[in-house]
Amino acid sequence: MLTIIIRSILIYFIVLLIYRLMGKRQLGQMQPFELVLTLIIADLATIPMAEVSVPVLHGIVPLLTLVVVHFILTLITKSSQMLSKVISGKPSIIINPKGIDYAVMKKLNLSTDDIFAALRECGYFNISQVQYAIMETNGKVSVMPKAEFAPTTNSDMQIKVDETFIPIVLISEGKIMKENASIAGLSEDEIKKIISQSGFNYSIKKILIMTVDQAGNGYIQLMENEGKTFQTKRLVSQ
Repeated sequence: MLTIIIRSILIYFIVLLIYRLMGKRQLGQMQPFELVLTLIIADLATIPMAEVSVPVLHGIVPLLTLVVVHFILTLITKSSQMLSKVISGKPSIIINPKGIDYAVMKKLNLSTDDIFAALRECGYFNISQVQYAIMETNGKVSVMPKAEFAPTTNSDMQIKVDETFIPIVLISEGKIMKENASIAGLSEDEIKKIISQSGFNYSIKKILIMTVDQAGNGYIQLMENEGKTFQTKRLVSQ
């Protein structure tokens, strides 16, 4: 009995250390590969706890191996946009200004009940209030309401507002997001020109994040620095 208790405490602290090293988030915020690793780790940890005949080392080695796998996959998803999409997928717009995108809904194997449940969780009970809804890679839905239905409702205050648009991520962690740049109709040279004309003398490799929406409202931030907004010319229709 004492052996089982000691083994359980040892494995517990090892798993706790592993999750600290992996920087685990809440279950609903995990990427698919992170969730798979979490489930496997949970299963592996129970074996040396309950089975005294199994050497503790035979339980620890697989756990540490999965930590290495996690860091390799994390590195891959950061270094390659293409592999990141393969491993983690990419966000999908399930609602746009025209309504529910039926093709995307079927591709994600969602029903209208699923979509309305996700909207209600975000505080929206009427689809006509939603400008965009995006299914994130972790399964969560992000909602951008129409301007007049945004928090502190502008329609109640009788304030005229402009239409809202989804910001496009043009640069992420020092790399140009080529697919997003294509959607915005911008080449690498044009992105550099926007940066220069907006008064920033930044190297792309030093930029943590840069976004621009259809109206030309931009945001740029260097790594370990304060973010700044800027204005550029209106982009082509997204």
